[in-house]
Amino acid sequence: MSALESQMPPVQYADLGDVRMAYYEVGPRGQGVPIIFCHGFPELAFSWRHQLKACEAAGRWAIAPDQRGYGLTSAPEAVEAYDIEHLTGDLVRLMDRLKIEKAVFCGHDWGGIVVWQMPLRHPDRVAGVIGLNTPFMPRAPADPIAIMRARFGDEMYIVHFQKPGEADAVLNGNVAKAMGFFMRRPMAETPPASGGLSGSLTGSKETSATPESTFALVKMLQLYDPAGDPRPALLTDEEMAAFVESFERTGFTGGINWYRNFTRNWQRAEGIEDKVTVPSLMVMAEKDAVLPPSAADGMEAYITDLEKTLIKDSGHWTQQEQPEAVNRVILDWMDRRFPK
Repeated sequence: MSALESQMPPVQYADLGDVRMAYYEVGPRGQGVPIIFCHGFPELAFSWRHQLKACEAAGRWAIAPDQRGYGLTSAPEAVEAYDIEHLTGDLVRLMDRLKIEKAVFCGHDWGGIVVWQMPLRHPDRVAGVIGLNTPFMPRAPADPIAIMRARFGDEMYIVHFQKPGEADAVLNGNVAKAMGFFMRRPMAETPPASGGLSGSLTGSKETSATPESTFALVKMLQLYDPAGDPRPALLTDEEMAAFVESFERTGFTGGINWYRNFTRNWQRAEGIEDKVTVPSLMVMAEKDAVLPPSAADGMEAYITDLEKTLIKDSGHWTQQEQPEAVNRVILDWMDRRFPK
């Protein structure tokens, strides 16, 4: 039995029109406000296996989908099919299918961007928001790809991802190597993170006069030697196999296409007010080099009802690195704000 089969509830499917969405569900359907968990890149609903188990044990209704382009969910061809309107719309259509009026949305990494957009675009369907590592980011003052290119250079991974096919070919060329590169814990002596991409997506930091390439993910992956990586492994062999087998089947293009809509999303967000009024929780990870705790500075200006908490000694993959701490924080907040 694979880790996907042994650590997840049975997969279910919902026909949402242009995609057939795979999702995993636990807890008493129809009782209380459900939590919908939204994964990031390069992840799957499987990333939330620990949280689903904790929700089930706590008698909480919870759902984790493979989002479009990932896992067992279908992957449309058109790049535009992965814009924020489609990504948030999928969640609404899934709720309609499951007869859910309102949900708490919990998102990590790219999933965090999606869930923070839910109360802006579908306010009548959102009871609350939990951001894991990913802060609320107001609309940038200019095209965010132009901002990142000026600040970090052309090889910065989000900028590089804009080139059709290039990063896809590198990641698809050796999926096991790519996932081994991504899915690591920070070393014990790693200091708390600072800098990262905080502010860069919204242009709140000054751009460099001379661009310098940082976060050059594709180049780093090409040079990567797993045997020389001192970082501790994050996953068991069986868990790693679940990710590798999935991405070997689907490739990475669906997930990368989310990044190829940064400019489109920015354009189409014009006129939408950056204000979140539902109960919100921001869970920060002490050692996330890409989305450090400082990335959440200033969120209070946009969110009227916000709590913040810090997960110590966690890198980027927080819900898998520190599952007990994450589960405790989420369930405590749910019990206080949305008692059963």
